[in-house]
Amino acid sequence: MNNKKPKKYWRKNIKYLVILLSIWFMVSFGAGILFKDFLNQYKIGGFKLGFWFAQQGSIYVFVVLIFIYIRLMNKLDKKYGYAE
Repeated sequence: MNNKKPKKYWRKNIKYLVILLSIWFMVSFGAGILFKDFLNQYKIGGFKLGFWFAQQGSIYVFVVLIFIYIRLMNKLDKKYGYAE
């Protein structure tokens, strides 16, 4: 059995997870907390942008990142022969 194939697969999987969760962290923590004063200068749907990111935006970004992860993993599964 080739032990390099599963290790490469999981290394790539962890890389995807770290990148996508870092993006989500930057959006939720950064936009909702760190940069909220700057973002509150702008409005979206009648709400200040910093507040919107803290309440809604980070959830939307998380859902989009889930779909991106699904797509990336489907490609990775096909590449390494784990596709169904």
